[in-house]
Amino acid sequence: MNTFSILDYGAIPGAQGLQTEAIQKAIDACFLAGGGEVTIPAGDYRTGGLRLRSNMTLHLLADAHLFGSRDPEDYMAFLSDQLEPVEPIEENRLTWIPPSMRDQDFDYTFIKKALSRWNNALIRLIDAHDVAIIGEEGAFIDGCDPYDAQGEENYRGPHGVNAQRCRNLTFSRYVIRNTGNWAHALFDCENIVMKNVTVLAGHDGIHMTGCDNALIEDCAFYTGDDCIAGIDNVNVTALRCVLNTACSGLRFGGTNALFEDCRFFGPAKYLFRGSLSPEEKQAGKAVEGAGNHRYNMLSILTYYADFSHVIRHAPGNIVIKNCTAENCDRFLHYNFSGNETWQRNRPLTSVTFDHVAATNVRLPLAAYGSKAEPLTLVMKDVDVAFAEDSAVPFMHLAFWKDVTLERVRVRGVSGPILIKTWSDGPAPRVYDCDFVNFAGTFLKRVKEPFRCTPI
Repeated sequence: MNTFSILDYGAIPGAQGLQTEAIQKAIDACFLAGGGEVTIPAGDYRTGGLRLRSNMTLHLLADAHLFGSRDPEDYMAFLSDQLEPVEPIEENRLTWIPPSMRDQDFDYTFIKKALSRWNNALIRLIDAHDVAIIGEEGAFIDGCDPYDAQGEENYRGPHGVNAQRCRNLTFSRYVIRNTGNWAHALFDCENIVMKNVTVLAGHDGIHMTGCDNALIEDCAFYTGDDCIAGIDNVNVTALRCVLNTACSGLRFGGTNALFEDCRFFGPAKYLFRGSLSPEEKQAGKAVEGAGNHRYNMLSILTYYADFSHVIRHAPGNIVIKNCTAENCDRFLHYNFSGNETWQRNRPLTSVTFDHVAATNVRLPLAAYGSKAEPLTLVMKDVDVAFAEDSAVPFMHLAFWKDVTLERVRVRGVSGPILIKTWSDGPAPRVYDCDFVNFAGTFLKRVKEPFRCTPI
């Protein structure tokens, strides 16, 4: 295998200035030689945006530390890339557009265009294949929380890794932390493997849009935003992962997804950066521990289906199996009532919870489906314990095709109704369940307006 050390192209460990040009030279030399491995030796290297190319591995050797610039303008070099120029139609300088301005006819140019400012990243891949990022003991990538007044929500900076229309991607054995936006932002990619990656602070751990065939194994997500997220994804499997967040463990929409042997737990180690003051955001403050900021974990699964991408297949067959959850406000957050920007595209058709134990839940399981495509919800061998002060129903339900509860144990429901409904539907099928110390009405349709706090 061809090997290219960044030291041979002018990179200097511990140098005060940016090493962008030297590291990119090593990457380009590797590409021109037909592929191989670009090595980053032990030491600290500060860089702006880099572009990886096909048939190569970026290998962070033991104790190699890649730091991102805090200046968002240092992530623009790809615009003048002469080696693999992107067609001009791909370029668009539109930045983030607030959700209140979006609808199904909105042009999501800021996400669709690979060269939009919103897609800036410490490491970029565009139309690449057979690319890997791997690390050794003590290696990490630190985004340094760059602040961008033109970025998402007028403060988020570049992503950690951004891949557009790529295939055969491997991410393995490194730590990535403090990214300005998502740690991994993958669009229209296929054949993705992520193993033994740790994400700390920042925003989403891995966010996939329009991706097929992804395997996420033995990863740890300690994030300020969602751990595993995205829409229109097909054949996604996550095994033995740790998910700790100030948002949702899964904010996910897709077809054929399995999340197995995972641990979901809050409160978050790192805060949701949106709760910082403007001054704290500019300073790049990844606050840890308690304080006047938001650390609570919102849900195990929040359904995600906005209009930022065409959803190719009916979302469904999402299975959460052999998992535990502690201190997650809500078990499931599916609200197709129309009052949430993120849940208005295609509805969810089926979700299964199999051998899941959740403790200290504070809000009802929300399963408000679509009248046109009602939901099938299966819960078997599930144990749900509500917080002592929650005083809420077990479930909010509307527009369902089938609800099956098999060996479900629910503790801590103290109100008069176990399941509140906002539509008529077939009676839930209940087998060997235990609603501990509940003496009220099992199922009741109510006339009050449906309320589910948007996420």
